[in-house]
Amino acid sequence: MKIHEINEMKTEEILQRIKEEERNLVDLRFSHQLKQLTNTAKIKNVKRDIARLKTVLQKRELQSASISTKGESA
Repeated sequence: MKIHEINEMKTEEILQRIKEEERNLVDLRFSHQLKQLTNTAKIKNVKRDIARLKTVLQKRELQSASISTKGESA
C-alpha cells in the first residue's frame, strides 16, 4: 500500500484497515510459527503498512488539534 493511497482514504477507513492488517499480522505470525509460511517478507510488509496507516492517522490528528488551537486563540 502506497502513502498516496492512504492519504486518499477517510479516517474511518484507515481505522478499519488498521484492524484488518493487525488481524492479518497475527495470522501470519501464527503461520510462521507452524512452519507454514513460505514468504516471511509478508510479515515485514504488513508491519510497514500498519505503521504507514498509523502515521497518517496521527498526522491528521495533529493537524486537527493545531487548527482547533489556532481557532481558540483568535
